[in-house]
Amino acid sequence: MDANFKKPSLVEIEGSKTERPSRDAALDAVRTLIAWAGDDPSRPGLKDTPRRVADAFGEWFAGYGADPADELSRTFEDVENYDDMVMLRDVEVESHCEHHMAPFLGKAYVAYVPDAKVVGISKLARVVEIFARRLQNQETLTNQIADAIAANLAPKGVAVLIDAEHQCMTTRGVNHRHVSTITTRFTGVFKSDAALQDRFLRLTQRS
Repeated sequence: MDANFKKPSLVEIEGSKTERPSRDAALDAVRTLIAWAGDDPSRPGLKDTPRRVADAFGEWFAGYGADPADELSRTFEDVENYDDMVMLRDVEVESHCEHHMAPFLGKAYVAYVPDAKVVGISKLARVVEIFARRLQNQETLTNQIADAIAANLAPKGVAVLIDAEHQCMTTRGVNHRHVSTITTRFTGVFKSDAALQDRFLRLTQRS
């Protein structure tokens, strides 16, 4: 398992607490799923699969052990009165649908207009990563990114757009490939200023 992957013993979900199973229990669960799928978890090709799956989960869901507020806590105030948009384009999104635990992959575009504080641009990408590395739906992911930036930087406005393809749609169910889902969230001046919002949207489309 990733040495940086740390999780508490209790999972807090909307005020409730669920005891986290042991790693051995997780390995047994993977073996059960393999058997339920119709294969033999003890055959040579699958013998080490439970360990690999548990390690992969440690990477895919490392966001539960990280706090976006920590990433946004180190801010800078000496920006020579800069008051225009700060934007990151093409931030990789790798997440998993909370309904089927299937991956959804795409890009995030994140912008804010600072008031008194700015943050290192890598920290914005890190916020996207933290929330993406949890079981998610895209709408919630979009809101969480925007809310974290708004709460910790108190900017004049935040804009977030995510464009992603969901494998729960492309590899099962309706089996429609190359269909992407776009979600947006605008706060503050990005919501009240149509020209600023339009500029942000145009910048997400520029190749």
